[in-house]
Amino acid sequence: MNPQAVSGYICLLCLSFGSTARGNLQPLSFQPGILYQYHYSLDVQLDYMSKLSLQGSWLKAEALVQVHRLWRHPGGEELLQVQIQDLKAQHAPEHKRSQDGAGDPSVEIALSQETQAELQQPVFISWNSGKVKAFYGNEAESPLISNLKRGLISLLQVQPHPGTAVEEDVSGSCQVMYTVSNDSAVKTKDLLSCTKPNFGFASVNKIFGVQWQPTSKSLYLVKDNLIQSVLAEESHAVSLSLRSTTGIKINSRQQLELASSSMPGPAEVPGQSLEDALAGTEGKHQPLDMACLHYRRVCTHCPSLRAYLKAFDSQKVKMDIAKVSTTWQFHRLIQMLHRAKKRDILQLLRVAPEEMVPFFIEAAVAAQSAASLAALADFLDFSKDPSSLLEKFLYAAAFSPRPSKELLSLVLDKLQGKRLAPEVWETGIVVIGSLISKLCRQNLCGSQEVERGVKTILQGLGRAKEESEVVIYLVSLRNALLPETIPTLLHYAEEGPAAVAAAAVAALQGFPTQHISGEVKRAMRRIFHEKRKSYEKTCRLTAAEILLDNKPLPMDVINILLATKELETEMATLLQLKVQNSLRAEHHPARKIVKDVMRDPQINNYNYFSKPGISSAFSGPLTVTQDLLSTFGLELLFTEGGFLRKSLSDFSLFSRGHRLHVAQVTIEAQGMESMLGENTLEGEEEPELMAGMSATFFDVQLRPIVFFQGYTDLMAKVLLSSGEPTSVVRGNLLLMDHHQVIPLQSGLQVVIKLQGGLGLDISANMDVSIWEQELKTSISTRGSLAIDFQTELDAPFFQTTMRSQTEVETSIHFDTVLRFSASPVLMCLQLREDQVPYREIFTISKSAGSQSSTMRKGRQGTVAGREFALHGTNSKMCNLLLREDKE
Repeated sequence: MNPQAVSGYICLLCLSFGSTARGNLQPLSFQPGILYQYHYSLDVQLDYMSKLSLQGSWLKAEALVQVHRLWRHPGGEELLQVQIQDLKAQHAPEHKRSQDGAGDPSVEIALSQETQAELQQPVFISWNSGKVKAFYGNEAESPLISNLKRGLISLLQVQPHPGTAVEEDVSGSCQVMYTVSNDSAVKTKDLLSCTKPNFGFASVNKIFGVQWQPTSKSLYLVKDNLIQSVLAEESHAVSLSLRSTTGIKINSRQQLELASSSMPGPAEVPGQSLEDALAGTEGKHQPLDMACLHYRRVCTHCPSLRAYLKAFDSQKVKMDIAKVSTTWQFHRLIQMLHRAKKRDILQLLRVAPEEMVPFFIEAAVAAQSAASLAALADFLDFSKDPSSLLEKFLYAAAFSPRPSKELLSLVLDKLQGKRLAPEVWETGIVVIGSLISKLCRQNLCGSQEVERGVKTILQGLGRAKEESEVVIYLVSLRNALLPETIPTLLHYAEEGPAAVAAAAVAALQGFPTQHISGEVKRAMRRIFHEKRKSYEKTCRLTAAEILLDNKPLPMDVINILLATKELETEMATLLQLKVQNSLRAEHHPARKIVKDVMRDPQINNYNYFSKPGISSAFSGPLTVTQDLLSTFGLELLFTEGGFLRKSLSDFSLFSRGHRLHVAQVTIEAQGMESMLGENTLEGEEEPELMAGMSATFFDVQLRPIVFFQGYTDLMAKVLLSSGEPTSVVRGNLLLMDHHQVIPLQSGLQVVIKLQGGLGLDISANMDVSIWEQELKTSISTRGSLAIDFQTELDAPFFQTTMRSQTEVETSIHFDTVLRFSASPVLMCLQLREDQVPYREIFTISKSAGSQSSTMRKGRQGTVAGREFALHGTNSKMCNLLLREDKE
């Protein structure tokens, strides 16, 4: 940077930090008959956020820019011709650059004659004292070269007086703020406010997206009514929401300096209007938008599905879903399917061996191209295909990070008017709710497909006769989370039988606080305090949680605590522990109110908090970083006879104000007392012997699973049991799917691509030993995560790609042992994680003319396995049980 630029940069910094306006700029104008020559320079640098010695990518371009006035209206509007001359470009070599960039060796980029000729084609702007009113050029020109000219033209966009405005330039329509003195102006552009043609997409779950932090400031120096220099600087930090150290930093600087204003230029053209003046110039010049044109890089070496089919070996079917190699294969297949034709996708599905078809179906759903959805529509036959395959398709749709209207329409078409297996019908109804919710979060709630989906659920709910059917529709409404369905849920919560009421209240629990209105709270009070009729204890506990978790009133907290004195021991114990846990959770909405209430000795005393129950509630952190908090929560509710009634384990992620239920598994058992010949409490109806499970993964609740129902069913499954666990979720999910185009002020384009796949294998097992009087439950989670984060920079003469690939394998086991052969009941919980191997690979690929190069660097390691300490009472129980087993 030359001394003038350095002084300008210092001035820019001074004005950026609190300088106040002292006047307006002089009226700006270009004089007729003079050829103004500016020296233009452009610097762009991309670097990894990771602390590696691997350098990023650096590009520099310089040119001579000629500006002259062709026509002027008496009102001040001018027609300017702008032309780029003798552009030269350089990029950094492959060895490490110095920290300050001074003296860096560089490699000249050879521009083709076609590129030079296209760059030298002039463009025209309608300009009035610093404001670009219109832009004219050749619409057949290469988008990359046209964008470079847009970036140059945008430097001439300046407001001569202080204040805020909305300006049209290469970034789109953006809010800008000017700070002006007598001879300079600083323009601060809010890049987050820019509206422009939307290219790209993002995941619905913000936790699986990216953080984009841009800044933009430009300094204008004016003398003798003429722009003397412009220094425009911008920066972009783009990182993963889950991990801010995985990301890219983009720094770009443009500089325009007046080199000469003494050379004679072309004479002004005659004309009464701007159109007349344009007609007098050579060539045809169409009005063009100022916003950057989208450019899609052609992938010349990407593998095609047709080539994959030719090399496909149907014998290679051994595939471990939870291995990271499988997840990377899932990534590659999705990318091939994005570009594939329907006939090739159909051929892949039809020639694949039976074991591979689910894998290909998951990839086709994740790709969500028109061709892949059309192929799935032709391939899947809901009246003939096995239930396991159809459920695989439906769950792949439910877990889609950004489902389309076409995907919902496909699911609805496949479910309509067919005789389906019960498990397929249940899964389909549940999945419709998930798709509706995600489409609404993409501002597509008013689409015909969503309206059709909502109608399907509500009409089916109205016609349902069996309790199990009603529960499925309520689970679907819980996934949909539509505020307009709250009155319907309240009706079933208060008036429905036990299982229906519990499902409706659980659905209401999923709504955010702004939808938990006074009407909802009044209904929850009636349920918890049983004002109209009796409710099952789990339903009452959920109603209490809704009151405590959504801006609770002090009286609600007091009444709930006072009610524990009259509740059964186990229910009261669990509720009191949940209230106490809110004091330890820093961001719990009831924390301050509970803290105030507990200062009252009439409530916080031994009389209330001395229930001798064995039920428990626990929550605590598993991993804490600067970007996220992962937690594990556990609730155990026992019957008065000491039998497990309900267990709930929850793994959640908290990041930047968002919460995600990664996994929430609920196991319920009832009627165990009757199995051992014990009587229920007086006045209680004897419940049917039953055990089942419901699970929520990534905020999608799955259809409930029944282990056994009734004594006969239990005996049959015990005798016929193979000892194998029940598969809850097994397959590949696309968690992260993000495509973002960032137009730099220079007109160059940066494309951000993020794809994150998860291979997941979750199984659960419940083992009841009548003879040993022991209950064991086991939930095993094996998974692999592969994240591919790419940044592409494209110029007319240079391309670079920076890629970060991260892979992790993990395995978590949650085991419960409950022995009820003695009193009190003994119970041990164990949560353990196997060792976690991980690897990161960083790659930089460059292409300039006929030359290309690639650099790669990586690191890997292993995090040791660990067993999590839950709480002191559990540790004592585990020691006692283990000691008894040894004896």
